[in-house]
Amino acid sequence: MSLPILHRSLAVRATLLLGLIACGVTGMLGAYFFSTARTAILAHLDTQLVGRVEHFRRLVGNMQTIADLQERPLLFEAMLGAENDVLLLREPGHAPFVAVNPNHLTVPADVVGVAPDDPVAIEDVRVAGGGDMPTMHWVAGVARSGRDGRLVEVVAGHPLVNESKMITANRDRVLWSAVVAMLASTVLAGVVLRRGLRPLHRMAAEAARITPRSLDVRLTEQGAPNEVAEMVVAFNAMLDRIAVGYERLSEFSADLAHEIRTPVGALIGQTQVALNLARSPAEYQQLLESNLEELMRLNHIAENILFLAQADHAALAIEREPISVGDELQRIADYFEGPADEAGLRFEVAATGRAMANAGLFRRAVNNLVVNAVRHGRPGTIVRLRADQRADTTIVQVENEGVALPANRLDRLFDRFYRGDAARSRHEDSNGLGLAIVKAIMRLHGGEATVSCEASGLIRFELHFPA
Repeated sequence: MSLPILHRSLAVRATLLLGLIACGVTGMLGAYFFSTARTAILAHLDTQLVGRVEHFRRLVGNMQTIADLQERPLLFEAMLGAENDVLLLREPGHAPFVAVNPNHLTVPADVVGVAPDDPVAIEDVRVAGGGDMPTMHWVAGVARSGRDGRLVEVVAGHPLVNESKMITANRDRVLWSAVVAMLASTVLAGVVLRRGLRPLHRMAAEAARITPRSLDVRLTEQGAPNEVAEMVVAFNAMLDRIAVGYERLSEFSADLAHEIRTPVGALIGQTQVALNLARSPAEYQQLLESNLEELMRLNHIAENILFLAQADHAALAIEREPISVGDELQRIADYFEGPADEAGLRFEVAATGRAMANAGLFRRAVNNLVVNAVRHGRPGTIVRLRADQRADTTIVQVENEGVALPANRLDRLFDRFYRGDAARSRHEDSNGLGLAIVKAIMRLHGGEATVSCEASGLIRFELHFPA
């Protein structure tokens, strides 16, 4: 079961994680030091035990006979290191003749005396006991008496009573140290994180002041840490995009209201005038025809806006097929030949290749570009329709000569309801959505629509259809 605070607070999660890391690291270090200390204690014990056996081996070698050894048991007892230590002197296979064994412990069977001529090493120490009995370290070595050369086995044992207490005390100190270190690290991590997250709190406070009326406000980058500075830069860039989008949305709403208000106003005005006086059937018919034109204009605007909305939300799934670009462009040129003649323009078609496109949407996009070229082309010039294949892309171009447009206006030609100049708004049948629809159609095809303008006024639209 997870705690809600862990999901809500990054600082709490980071603090707990740092605490766990500190606990793990401290625990591993404590275990290492504990193991090192335990090994050192046992090694020191074994060294002393081996030294004791070697000492008594030399003592046995200095004695004249075994009888001399038997006469001095208290001497050996006084030379032991602790009251519970064990020392046995015996001839191999016989009972001890010197036995210092307060607890009457039995020598393990695997404790074998080292040969007289070989030194006793730590590796010869054997460990026995456990459970109810104390753990014992045993080691044995064989020596020769000084005169008669008889063999004497020296067996030494030491119970780990004091050493076990020392090891347990060290273990407890390590555990408590790990707990204290974990708690201290967690508290310090919480303090450090709280101070480290101050830039985020400051950024949140600044962001809270940003409203649709203050989209020009930006977060402060100065003094922010590198990690937070990256977030501030990204957030400010996002605010720039939002500000541009909000501005364009406001313009779109205003333009939409203006476009709708004009036909609606005409409908209301004409209807009010007709209702003031009785009219003849012919006059009513003329009024209805005029109203129908305005309603058709409203319907056209609504259909275009609906298409753009569906394209923006990827609600349109299009089917593509290979189409002959040359044939399509020639049919479009033939269809607009009449309006072009009235505007003093003529067409020139030069196209090859095929394009993977939706035929209906392809025609609609090129039709909008041709309508735009016929409306704004300079009389006596040529509207050129071209297409060619480049790598895996088919590029369709529509060129016309007109009034040169600056770069800042070219960038907005594909915006909804945008008109580049006064000349572009004199056409009552234009609602400023044609080029926006062209851009949406290309987005549905996974391509793009671009525009460029030369100083002479030659404006070129390009449609890039991917294969």
